[in-house]
Amino acid sequence: MNILILSGSNIGSKTRVVAQYAYDSLTSRYGADHSLQFIDLKEKDLVFSDGRNYLDYQGDTAEVTQAIMSADVIIFASPIFQAAIPATLKNVFDLLPQNALQYKTCSIIMTAGSDKHYLIAEQQLKPILSYMKANVLPNYVFAVATDFDHGRIVNDDVHFRIEKLVEDTIVLARSYQQIWQDQEEQYGF
Repeated sequence: MNILILSGSNIGSKTRVVAQYAYDSLTSRYGADHSLQFIDLKEKDLVFSDGRNYLDYQGDTAEVTQAIMSADVIIFASPIFQAAIPATLKNVFDLLPQNALQYKTCSIIMTAGSDKHYLIAEQQLKPILSYMKANVLPNYVFAVATDFDHGRIVNDDVHFRIEKLVEDTIVLARSYQQIWQDQEEQYGF
């Protein structure tokens, strides 16, 4: 499987830290069996969506959209700004076609300044992923500012929850692939 970890913000550091931890966990547990890619939107220069087909964009924008389109599994890591997902991540979704995430298994890691915004994943990110036809892992990881210190995750429970999310994501993706394969074989051609 092609697995993409997307750190969905162009500022801050906590989202990168949790995304990197997820990537490292994937690499150590599943790296030999799957193709892994890490994209940090902080390192990319994306243009704003203007309605073109995603294949018509150039540079970093083309790299990010094509990586998403070719992935079988995507872990989205996102901060919460002003009780919403960042515009950088929303722009990524706007660059893609409506069915861009069909047959893809997606999971979510959110970071926030406090626990007051824990439902942003449920109210904003999950509906977007569902609208774009993703198979979304029902649970997600939510980490707050006190879970970090000097660019590191200091809460062992966050480590455990990310590792569990990684495992559950792979299990769900494998399960869906088997179901789809069985369904295709029923057609007999």
